[in-house]
Order: sequence, then C-alpha cells, then structure tokens
Amino acid sequence: MSQANTDTFSFDTEKLSAYLEQHVEDFKGPLTADKFAGGQSNPTFMITATSGKYVLRRKPSGELLKSAHAVDREFRAISALANTDVPVAKAYHLCEDDSVIGSMFYLMEFINGRVMWDPSLPEETPENRTAIYAEMNRVLAALHSVDIESVGLSDYGKPGNYFERQIGRWSKQYRASETETIPEMEALMAWLPTNMPADDDGRVSLTHGDFRLDNMMFHPEKPQVLALVDWELSTLGHPFADLAYQCMQLRMDNSGIMSGLGSLDRTALGIPTEEEYVAQYCKRMGLDTIENWNFYIVFSFFRFAAILQGVKKRAQEGNASSDKALQMGALVEPLAKQAVALIQ
Repeated sequence: MSQANTDTFSFDTEKLSAYLEQHVEDFKGPLTADKFAGGQSNPTFMITATSGKYVLRRKPSGELLKSAHAVDREFRAISALANTDVPVAKAYHLCEDDSVIGSMFYLMEFINGRVMWDPSLPEETPENRTAIYAEMNRVLAALHSVDIESVGLSDYGKPGNYFERQIGRWSKQYRASETETIPEMEALMAWLPTNMPADDDGRVSLTHGDFRLDNMMFHPEKPQVLALVDWELSTLGHPFADLAYQCMQLRMDNSGIMSGLGSLDRTALGIPTEEEYVAQYCKRMGLDTIENWNFYIVFSFFRFAAILQGVKKRAQEGNASSDKALQMGALVEPLAKQAVALIQ
C-alpha cells in the first residue's frame, strides 16, 4: 500500500483510488499522493494517477475550530466561478464521507503554473513586476464584479454588517485558540467594534478572504493568473476587505518567514505603491475614492493575527498543516503591534 509522504497526513491511497474511480469520470488508479509544501490550513496533495495529475484538498485531522477548514465551501465557490472572468481550477468532486481518507476532501484540476512566494519578485524584471501586480489587481476587480445571484452564490454569506460579523467571528476564534495574553490584541478587539464605518454603502460581493500573491497560480512564462486558489475563507462580504488585506501585506517588512514590501523601494522595483494599487482598483471598479481606509487596514492586521493564532494553537496540538506553523504563530504579536500603531 502506498501512502502520502507525511506521517501526520498520510492516508490509504488504495482506498482513495477505488473511491475516485467510482465517483470521478475517467479517473483511473493506482495513485500516489504527495503533500505540497507551504499552506497553514487545509493540507493539499498532488495526486498522480494513471489518468493524470490532480490536486486534493482535505480538512486536517484532530479537533478543529467551529466553521474552520471549510473545504466544502471552497468546492462550492470554485464550482460556481467556472464560467466567469475569475480564473479558477476545475472542480471535480467533493467527498463528505470521512471514512475514505479520514476527513472531508475535494478533488480539482492540477494546473501547471508558477507560485510566487516573495512579493518583491526578486527573479523578475521591473517591467514584469509591474505587469504581475496589474494582473493581480485585474483578478481582484473581476472577483468583486461577479454577479453573485447569477452564479448561485446569493446565500453564500450571512446578511447584515460584514465587518461586525467578521470582528465578532475572529474575536471568538482568537479566544478559542488563545495561548497567552497579548495586550495589543485586547486593544484591537476593543477599538474595532466602536470604530466601524456605517453599513450604508450597499457594497456586497464575493470576497476571497486570503487574496495574496502566493494564492495564485501564474502562467509559466506570462504575467497571467491561471487560477486563484485557497478559497477556505471566502464569503459574501465587503470588497474593500480583500483590497485592504493585500495592501496590509504590502506594508509588512520583507524579512523573516512572512515577507512584505514595507521597507523596500517599490518604485525602483517596478511595484506600485499602495496609493497607486488602490487607484488602479478604483478605476477598474468605477470608484472615485475609498473612505475609512485606515479602518480597513487595521481590521486586516487584526484578522490576520487572529488567523495565525489559530495556526499557532494547531501547531502546539500537533495537527498544523505546515512545519512552519510555530514560526507563523510568532507573528501574532508583531502584527497586532503594527495595527495598534495605526490607531494611535
């Protein structure tokens, strides 16, 4: 019996192969499963079978936070976006039967593309960097322009103030995974609910929730996104949350395990400034300006810190998806401090 090449996330590939032959058209085993490096949430595997290559995303094992690791939501989102301007991988099958490999999973198309981990794009020319960031901006605008009713996602999120829901959700998730008291996180959880913009602009779109460079598969040679991946945090929400999240990452330092662009000369690199990137987005979306921008950035720092606290907790309990999880968890306090600096 062959197994995936990791002890923590191994499974019976013979059983999986038999299942997929029954449920996926033209699938033929036997298969091997190799876990992709990176990723802090849902373990992702390259499936190599007689019929070709695929990608499998599964829930991690162990006790999980409520509503986390929603691979079924990922599957629904990429299935719905199949015929839109948002580039996604083809979704083949969702398995909700835990007995097959130990947890829910889905199978999707394997795309032979590039993943760019460093947002400074050190291997690229300035012209290519400019084109790559413009392409990311295009994909973000395409995502936020999707007609959610026509693609069948009008019930993909709850009604009401998106930021109110998100602050409540991530405050609860943070408490559920808290390992120590971080004063800056306490300050943010007090500041955010009392400084929310009024929920009166009527903006609701499909939001990705983790929109960043390394969640895109680029063409091997062109500055073209072939697939936006990792839809676990997607929902119906406020589009400016996605935009601010990406700009928040651009503000982070380019050092350590989580690289940003905060200390780099972006003009020399050919990478747009935050103001230029936001202006590109506004032009694509027909907007004059974005009010309350500082709130959206602070919220993004808080939310990301709360997500990484969950990564840290899973690492301590031994069921994190990556061996870098503890290092990622160490970023919670620095992120919270950077957010607090913005409200002071």
